[in-house]
Amino acid sequence: MWLNGNLVFKGNENSNIKDFLKSCYKERKMHYPKFFKMDNLSKLSILAAELILSEIDIDGFDRNIALIFSNNASSLDTDRKHQDTINDVDHYYPSPAVFVYTLPNIGIGEISIKHKLKSENGFFVFDDYNAKFHHNYETFLIKSKKSNAVLSGWVNVDGDAFDAFVYLVSEKGKMDHTEQNLIKLYKE
Repeated sequence: MWLNGNLVFKGNENSNIKDFLKSCYKERKMHYPKFFKMDNLSKLSILAAELILSEIDIDGFDRNIALIFSNNASSLDTDRKHQDTINDVDHYYPSPAVFVYTLPNIGIGEISIKHKLKSENGFFVFDDYNAKFHHNYETFLIKSKKSNAVLSGWVNVDGDAFDAFVYLVSEKGKMDHTEQNLIKLYKE
């Protein structure tokens, strides 16, 4: 995991996503017991957000920080696990526990709860990271004064493959908020 160009956590290269996320949680010394009930997408979302939100003065934004995330599959990773419980004729048990703390909106909801954020949030599905959409939405939220800042980005999980690119946008930013800069940062 990288923060502002600096490596802040490197998990074991041979670990699966579950072990990586758990190791990162421990390394960051987070204390949020609900974390262990979440699906991998929600865990990745909350860890990515934690990297950024723990570095800023949230009260300086009156906790009015919007959350705008996206990925290419919504909660498909967890949906597959649920479908596997239905398909297994010998051990048929579609457990509701598979859906506890799942879905993309749970991840951003938990970020809001943990940090007591009071603003808009949304999770969108695109084929790839859509810098134009994010830039336009973030700009609208800031310029219209609906939010004092926006925590935004791409958080995707598919089996043990995962990708997170999360950033904070505000009028106090150190970098120009342009579509080109978002594309450049995502590709780095």
